[in-house]
Amino acid sequence: MAKKPPKKNQPAFRSQVLADALEKQDMAAVAFALRNDHMVVPLMKPGQPDKPTDAGEVWTFRQPETGRLALLLFSDAKNKPASLPPFVGLQNGLWLHTFLRTHGEAIETVFFDIAGPHPMQAAPDEIMKVLDLEIE
Repeated sequence: MAKKPPKKNQPAFRSQVLADALEKQDMAAVAFALRNDHMVVPLMKPGQPDKPTDAGEVWTFRQPETGRLALLLFSDAKNKPASLPPFVGLQNGLWLHTFLRTHGEAIETVFFDIAGPHPMQAAPDEIMKVLDLEIE
């Protein structure tokens, strides 16, 4: 009888640092979390674990009133509404900086844990400013 290969440790699709910052509703703490930890990002399709450059396609919400996009980020995959695609990825501040630099003109706002328990939102340029501090 063949042995099954051991399962790789699956990453925890959560950030306690970001969750704590959102609970406090403290933008400085959110900035710290974005620069030093990771966030959960909803994806249209799963990324390919064997190809680190393929992180999957990020899911964004088009606001019916403006036609502009909202980027939704989560402190925990469990906070993602069931109506969103089922796939998620873990990303860090460098990824977020690059994503906003590339797509920021189209994105009107960034929501954190939009369905709770402690939602917050920020303008993409505000997030870029706090992430620029670390990248420069």
